[in-house]
Amino acid sequence: MESDRFVTDLGGPGDHRARRPGDGPEVVAAQIADAVESLTALWSVAAQEASLRLSLHQLRALRILEAAPGLNLTALADQLDIGLPTASRLCDRLAAAGLLERAQHPDTRREVQLWLTTHGRHVLGDVAGRRAQALARTLAAMEPGERVALSRGLRGFLAARDADIPRADGTDRADGTDGTDPTHGTDPTGGP
Repeated sequence: MESDRFVTDLGGPGDHRARRPGDGPEVVAAQIADAVESLTALWSVAAQEASLRLSLHQLRALRILEAAPGLNLTALADQLDIGLPTASRLCDRLAAAGLLERAQHPDTRREVQLWLTTHGRHVLGDVAGRRAQALARTLAAMEPGERVALSRGLRGFLAARDADIPRADGTDRADGTDGTDPTHGTDPTGGP
């Protein structure tokens, strides 16, 4: 039956929407959730094959500190969404393994900053390399057109997410605006 066929256009301009009733946002969201679980498992296995076996919380902590060197314990706990005592024990284990170091904040004596060690950066690089290799093996097993469609879909997903999520600076769009037309906004002096 023609209505049951899935038709997509992988090249050129035009309507790239799925053309089958079962390809609505809810169905695709469930498919993505399954793919994320598979990707998480693939990444977890790759991480466990690294030179130093770390839990997912430990890896997340290291990645956060890589992105925000010198973070304090409270901020790390907030980003990990764990309690302060749990974050402290996590950092104790990472420090004992030589992956992070604590240093006194130069301006606030009561605050301790957390920094990755050279060994910590090396371990993160090892894990990232193994994850990339595992992902590349999976992508290599896909047809070229499937890889193109996946890449296009991921770019579209990220663009939609960026346009929909409020930013820390109060804007909610990737272009840095609040989505309103500045020529039709209100006068900052309170006028019409």
